[in-house]
Amino acid sequence: MKHIEKGAGLATAPRDFIRDLNADNLSAGVVAGIFGLSAGVIHISAGTAAGLPQEFTLLWVISYLMINGLFGLFLPAYYRLPLPMANSIPGALLFAAVIPLVGLNEALGATLIAGGIALVVGLAGWMSLVMRLIPMPIVMGMVAGILLKFGTNMVMPLQNALVPAAIMILSFFFAARYLRRVPPLVVTLLVGVGYMALSGADFSSVTFSFKLPEFIMPAFTLEAFLAYGLPLALILVGMETPAGVGLVKGMGYKSAPANAITALGGFGTMVSAFFNLHSTCIAAPMTGICSGPEAGSHDKRWVAAVIVGIIFVTAAPFYGFVFSLIEAMPSYFIAIVAGLALLRVISSAMHMTFSGKHEVGAMFSFLIAVSGIQILGIGSSFWALVLGAGLSMLVEFRDFDFSRESRSSQGETATAR
Repeated sequence: MKHIEKGAGLATAPRDFIRDLNADNLSAGVVAGIFGLSAGVIHISAGTAAGLPQEFTLLWVISYLMINGLFGLFLPAYYRLPLPMANSIPGALLFAAVIPLVGLNEALGATLIAGGIALVVGLAGWMSLVMRLIPMPIVMGMVAGILLKFGTNMVMPLQNALVPAAIMILSFFFAARYLRRVPPLVVTLLVGVGYMALSGADFSSVTFSFKLPEFIMPAFTLEAFLAYGLPLALILVGMETPAGVGLVKGMGYKSAPANAITALGGFGTMVSAFFNLHSTCIAAPMTGICSGPEAGSHDKRWVAAVIVGIIFVTAAPFYGFVFSLIEAMPSYFIAIVAGLALLRVISSAMHMTFSGKHEVGAMFSFLIAVSGIQILGIGSSFWALVLGAGLSMLVEFRDFDFSRESRSSQGETATAR
């Protein structure tokens, strides 16, 4: 455990949570929580496309919220950092696709092994090496490319829903300019809900349901591990942690506990394997919302991440009801709110991508992430990091830290001689 970073601890966390809670981090946490709840739609869509039973898909989402919500209560509270937990979206798409090929129990067995690999990497302290192999401009290029779609999705409703989209977007900037004591996101949420109420949104399809995660025993096959477990381990270690750490550092935090994030995510993934869930990891888009300027002062943004955990755990058993409520809302509502919440994060990620070293690697990382390509069934986020770092090593090797250290050690040896 010597490689796991030390945090502030949990003893005073409840008291500090109440002390640091304010309108800014509350609104950011609520927006991030709503965004996380809406991400369940991705799971449902992937499950439907793969022909998975609707009952399993609902259990999958409920487990995603409950397990990641519980881990998401402790990680940000222990480190006093905005580190919300969720699961890997690329991993979710791969998980849904592989179940018809290898079987559910076998896919969960591969999940268990992937979690064990991530846990070992975190406990061994190897994330520092991973972060040096994938420099910050390349990580932020991937982050900017992935988050860019949230920005474009924010403005797309101006094409087909001009009036409500314009009202919500303008309300955000009006509040930022003239209502400085009221978080702009709160104003946008209220304006959006008000418009829906006045326009007669139909909530008649909203239904109530209650369900808890269910235990399942994983099984193990080499085929499942090679097809899904190994790619998932690479995604968790090589993509999810670097993306989350990059976002936190990009928002002005000097350090982030990369080893602890990876180890806890690995352990959470192992637990998830017994409850129909494919992974636990830091949530990059929600980290952007919770760590951004809209969440208030740096030392209190951790509260937003804890609020996300509270929302997840509370909503999990009722997700059938929550999903029907989200379905009843116009699609532009969540798209605009999420885009506005991530606006400054996208700007910061773009700046860090294109204003430092590793220019070629960072550019290709950004372009690959934006493209959305899939190679060997693995999404563009992973390949943005791998190919971006590989290309940077090929054409701008001198920009890497270990390259400078190597030259420095050679110089010291020559001096000693």
